[in-house]
Order: sequence, then structure tokens, then C-alpha cells
Amino acid sequence: MKTFKGNVLFLDRSDINTDEIIPAKYLTEITKEALKPNLLEDLVLPGFSRADTEDKAVIVTRENFGCGSSREHAPWALEVNGINVVIAESFARIFRQNMYNCGMFAIELPKATIDGLFKDYAGKAVTMEIDVDGSQIVIQADGKSETIDFAVGEFDKTLVKEGGWVGYADKNY
Repeated sequence: MKTFKGNVLFLDRSDINTDEIIPAKYLTEITKEALKPNLLEDLVLPGFSRADTEDKAVIVTRENFGCGSSREHAPWALEVNGINVVIAESFARIFRQNMYNCGMFAIELPKATIDGLFKDYAGKAVTMEIDVDGSQIVIQADGKSETIDFAVGEFDKTLVKEGGWVGYADKNY
């Protein structure tokens, strides 16, 4: 099972699409590792630079993350950079399922909760840990800790535990 804890990257924008996650010109790459240096290179966000992704394991963002073209390369680019969790108000349907198929978390939280995370934590050194079995997010910053419950379907949780669809298929078929 992948690690679901680490430092947090806050991306305060809705509708971040798959071309911004990994530009289409890299879709001919044949290894995940080749995608690594190009994660979010076309993302336009005031104050954001590619260096902001270093040492991050979780992204917190707004609604409709992963919209645009359907491609597995977008979750792969996140995964190879050590980002196994994206928390957002909503996800594009295919992107969300590609995350779970890769054994990664795409956690949806209500707008008010996401707004609160940005208000209370953006711009700070924040770590999060995802309790897979308990469906909880533990947030730590400035010596404080907060726990947020989330809902995820049992099959998606199973995919996460098995490391994705391939791991699940190997174990069950």
C-alpha cells in the first residue's frame, strides 16, 4: 500500500485540467519516471512555481480537479512525484476513477470544509495523514491537530489498499 501522509500543497483554483497536471506533449513517454520533472509545468496560478511540488504528498484544491482529456498519465505524474492524495470539492469523473485505479486517494470534501482548509492552513507548513480504514484526515500545523471525516466507497477503499486495479486483480482473479 502507498503512503498517504506528508506535506501539503495548496492550489487555490478550480478546473485544473489534465493538460495542466501533465502537458499532452509528454504523453508519448513510456515510463512514469519520465513524467516526473513535468508535473504541473503548465499550471497558471499566481505565486505558484514547479518547485512548490517538491516534498509534497497531498494536494488540496478546489472543484473539478482533473477535468479535460481522459488520461492515466495525470495520476501517474502525481504518483511518481510522491503525491498519492488529492483533496478537492469535486473531481472530473474519469480522473477520479483513474486515481483509485492507481491506488491513490481522490477525496471529496464539502466546499465549506475546503474553504476552511484554505483559510486556516494555506501558506503554512502543513502535514496530513489519511487513515484509510477510519476514513479520516489528520491535519497538523503550528503545533495543532485537527481531524476531518470523509466518505469513500468500499470498493474504492479496497483499490487503495490493494495499490490499485492491478493489485486488486492479481489478488482476486
